[in-house]
Amino acid sequence: MKLKIIALTVLLAAIVLVACNGKNINEDNKTQNIKELVHDYSVRNIKSNESASITSNQLIITKSDESKTIYDLPEDEFFVSIAPFIKETHPCEIHSLTGCQGEMTEKEFDVYIEDKDGNVVLDKTLKSQANGFIDLWLPRDKEYRITINHEGKKVESTFSTFKGDGTCITTLQLT
Repeated sequence: MKLKIIALTVLLAAIVLVACNGKNINEDNKTQNIKELVHDYSVRNIKSNESASITSNQLIITKSDESKTIYDLPEDEFFVSIAPFIKETHPCEIHSLTGCQGEMTEKEFDVYIEDKDGNVVLDKTLKSQANGFIDLWLPRDKEYRITINHEGKKVESTFSTFKGDGTCITTLQLT
């Protein structure tokens, strides 16, 4: 009985602490939860017969019965998935988290991105996932210049993160 009272007291204290911090838990975690969901579909942590695609504004989950669940993406961040390649690619504009497959799986790339004003947004070595893509969340409504290096091969290009822009970049051939 004492153990039940202690457990209930701890639970109530936790609820009070959360309620008193003045934050809306759902709003604070909404962006993080969407990003985690996108990541889980992208790295195929979610094993199901659902398909998932991502537009400039929405994550769309389609079930086998063709019903859809749609999630709005963060207002200030844009998702883009990039598949550098040497020999093989596919045309793509709207990224399929569960279907797109890039050529260069689990490879390291030096990725440099700057905005049109020359501000460095990313300068990091990143590893492509098992699907051959590098997933990025970048500020919305900007134009970017990207340089990717891999084992002496290089590609440079531009892309943007405006409403309606593609979320799948498969045109970056390393030479």
